[in-house]
Parts: sequence; C-alpha cells; structure tokens
Amino acid sequence: MPLLVRNVSIGFNEPETVLTGRIARTLKLPARAIQKYDIIRRSLDARRSGQIQWVYHLAVTVDGDESVIIRQADSHRVTHFEEPNSPHIEPGTEKLDHPPVIIGSGPAGLFAALALAEAGYHPILLERGQDATSRHRARHIFYTTGSFDPENNLLFGIGGAGTYSDGKLYSRTHDPRNTAVLKDLIRHGADPGILIDAKPHIGSDRLPGICRKIVKRIIEKGGQVHFGAKVVDIETTDTAPDGLRIRAVVLETGQRIPTAACILAIGYSARDTYRMLADRGVQLAAKPFQLGVRIEHPQDMINRNQFGPAADRLPPADYHLVAKGAVAPSENLQIVHSEGADLWSFCMCPGGIILPSNESHNEICTNGASNAKRNSPFANSGLVVTITPDHFNNDPFGGIEYQRRFERLAYQLSGSYAVPAQRANDFLANRISTGTLETSYPLGSKSLDIRAILPTIVSDALARGLPLLDRKIPGYSSDQGIITGPETRASSPVRIPRDDTTRQSLTVAGIYPVGEGAGYSGGIMSSATDGLKSAEVLISRYAPLT
Repeated sequence: MPLLVRNVSIGFNEPETVLTGRIARTLKLPARAIQKYDIIRRSLDARRSGQIQWVYHLAVTVDGDESVIIRQADSHRVTHFEEPNSPHIEPGTEKLDHPPVIIGSGPAGLFAALALAEAGYHPILLERGQDATSRHRARHIFYTTGSFDPENNLLFGIGGAGTYSDGKLYSRTHDPRNTAVLKDLIRHGADPGILIDAKPHIGSDRLPGICRKIVKRIIEKGGQVHFGAKVVDIETTDTAPDGLRIRAVVLETGQRIPTAACILAIGYSARDTYRMLADRGVQLAAKPFQLGVRIEHPQDMINRNQFGPAADRLPPADYHLVAKGAVAPSENLQIVHSEGADLWSFCMCPGGIILPSNESHNEICTNGASNAKRNSPFANSGLVVTITPDHFNNDPFGGIEYQRRFERLAYQLSGSYAVPAQRANDFLANRISTGTLETSYPLGSKSLDIRAILPTIVSDALARGLPLLDRKIPGYSSDQGIITGPETRASSPVRIPRDDTTRQSLTVAGIYPVGEGAGYSGGIMSSATDGLKSAEVLISRYAPLT
C-alpha cells in the first residue's frame, strides 16, 4: 500500500523533478528508495511573498517496510494511503415498468442521469431550458437587446446555473464520490489538473462543451434527454396506508410520462415548480438562506494586496473574508442562526465577471462567473448575510417572496436590466456615486443608492462590515470597490424534506429530491454527489431495464 505524504514543498520556479529528493528527505530515506509517486493535491502557498511555494500531497510507493517508515517519519505528515473509491452498488431485483425520470439537468440531475444510463436504466432527463448552443444564443440576445427569455437563460438549460459560473469544483465534504465526479468531468473534456488542484475550477467558457459531451454519453448508453421539456404537473396515486406515490409527470405540452421513480433536481430558481409540488402534496420547508450584494474590484488591486511584489508572477488571487458581528439583532429579525451575526464573502470569482441571474421578466439579481483563464481585469465576490425562516413565520414560500421583492425593486429603480451600482466609499458616506461606474456586468450599470434595493439587515451589515474588511484588504471599501446588487440566489430558501435512508420525499413516495433546489447542497461538487447518491439508491433497489 502506498504512503500518503503531506505538505511536501518546492519553490515556485523549481521543477517537479525535485520532488523525489524532498519526499526522500521527509521519509528519512535515500532517494533510490522512492519507487514512484502520484500527485494527490497541489496548492500554491503565497503567504510570504519572498518564499512562494507549491505544496503537494503525494501517494508514494517505497522500497522498505512501510510501518517502520511511518514510525520514523513525522506522523502528522505520513500515513498509509487509501484510494478514495465510490461505493460499489449491486443492482436490485425489483422490476421497473417505466424508466426513471430526472427533472432538471444541473449538476445533480446530470450526474444522476449519467450514472443511471451507464448502469442500464435508460433514464429520461427532462430540462425546461435548452441545449448549450441555444443557451448561448439566448444569452447573446439578452445582453445585446435586453430581450429576456424566462425559459432559456443563465439559470435554465443544460448544466443549470452552474454552466455559467466560475465552475468551482472544491467542496467542504470528503465524499469519495468527489473523485468520481472529477474523473467524469475529465473524461468529458475538463483539464486533468482539476484532479490535483486544491482549488480546481473549469470556467464558464468550457463548461457548456463538457455538458454537451455528458448529454451525448447519456444518449449513447440508452438514456433520453429532452430540452424545452417543462414539467408542469405530477400525477400521484393514493396507496393508503402508505400514502401518496408518484405515477407520472406531465409536461407543458400535455405529454404524460409514466414513472415510479423521479429524481427531482429542479434547482432553487424553479419557483413555479415549488408551487406545483406543494399543490400535489410534496412537503416543503423553509430554511435559512443568504442574501446580499456583489462587490467588484480591479483584479490587480486584489493581487497586490494578497501577493505583494510577487503579484505579477502568480495566478489571479482570490480571497475569503468574514466581518464578524456585522449583523446586529433588529426589531424585525431575530438572529438565531450560527452564522447569523456575520457578513462574509461568497463565491469569489478572480478574473471574473458579474452576470444577471434572474429567471423572470423585470427582475435583477447578480451572480459571479469567470472563464478558465480568469483573465478579466475584475475580481468580484458576493457579500452576504443569513436570513432566517422566523422572519416569515417559517412559511416555505416566504423566503422566495422576500427574494423576489428586492429583485423587482432593483429593476423598478434601475428602469431597465442595468444593475444598480454604487462605489463602496459612497455607500458608506450615504451619497449617490457620480461619473462612470465601470463594471463587468454585461447590461451596464445604473448609479443608485444600494440601500434602497436591500433589506435593512443587509445594508446595516454592509455599513458595519465594509470598514472591517478594509482592514484585511486595504482599499476594499474605497472608490475602487463597486457594489452591485442584489445578490439573492446564494442559496435556496426552501428544503424538500426527504428520508435519510430511502432519500424519498416524506409525503410522496418515488420522488427523490436532490441538489441545491432541494436544499441539500451548495455548488457543483456537492450537488453532483448528491445526485449520485440517489441514483445509487435506485440502482440498489431496481433491476436494470436492459
């Protein structure tokens, strides 16, 4: 069994060939005893500008007694290596009369469909939006003419909202399925470096092509993929005493698709679908969610602050900031969530752009994205606080209406899809910004008082938090920071409760809620693995259709 050797460092300009000697030194062995090594993870340590290093975790095969080597080495850096493997699932025996249906082709739905197709279950993937080419065309029309398509945009279509994002692939979970997801992405065109980079990303310029290849694979393995296939109803049967069970989904065209197993990967912007599900007996619950703004700076400024004199030699810098205690309890909201007192950065996009993320006409909300090279001159990030369900008497639709209120207000005050914007120093001084506000937002900007498009809890947190963040990155709250907003889609305000074991809806059997729209994940990786887990449950229960 190989050894896992952590935190082996080499200089920024040193070749990887020096790793053998560094590994041998760490293990207290001669270099000839190192038979081979594989890179498990690679990260850049630029905390000291005069000593920038690459830091590696490696799986190392040695000539010698591994237990003895571990005892003589630093036990915090050297252990036995165990290859992360997804669980092997034996197919079940229960018969399926109809193929499983997956609603939504975001990361959760796409990877669930891929797993089921490759296992012989002939899944039917239904996506209300369009394919990559049509999405690109609709985006271009929106940017150039302001004509918005509520069924084909940056949220709905192949890959979901994640297709037009930074494509961040890191996750706080240590699920072995993460490696399987990364390998599948590489198999369909992603850079192999994502398997070893500590903060891997793909980029919104490459994600559409990867999604297209995954769709092709699903079809090759016997699955079906339908675009423009909006689900407007579900049919259930009463199987008392067991309760309701799904028996079919109904499309906007009137087409009825029978199924006893439906993976629900709708994403958290399918607000009309939430309403339909509630009407059909699917239990929904309110959950805490994040709301705030998106702030943008020159990338050069962030690089200089993060890397110092070495900035010109390094990739675009990112950051993660927290303003502790920026939110104070107020008359109209009690802070009860563990993160409720903080303002923090979310989805930071180095070398990125700010994009519109509305799913309806006459609304404005923002999101961040970047291409693979992260070569935009701008750096942007969300700045958000937690909004708790007690604010809406725990109404599952209260959070949605809260989001919509400020999205519509932003459009109303802007007078168009131009994003409301204000310099950070002007925000703190309570004055409207004058002159040109240069942002990366493709539909232009409108100089406004950002406080007017935000709930008081957010604007007060920004007023308290921005000076604190400026101490961490000098200039952060100066005239170089442009605040845009609102940022309303940082997380879902709704959860679709499910059984921990069967992963089915608590009130309608055969429905398997997954992903961000179900309130169980946040980001590409955690959504993809969540979809895989429910696909595995179906595989373990039912026999393949081939």
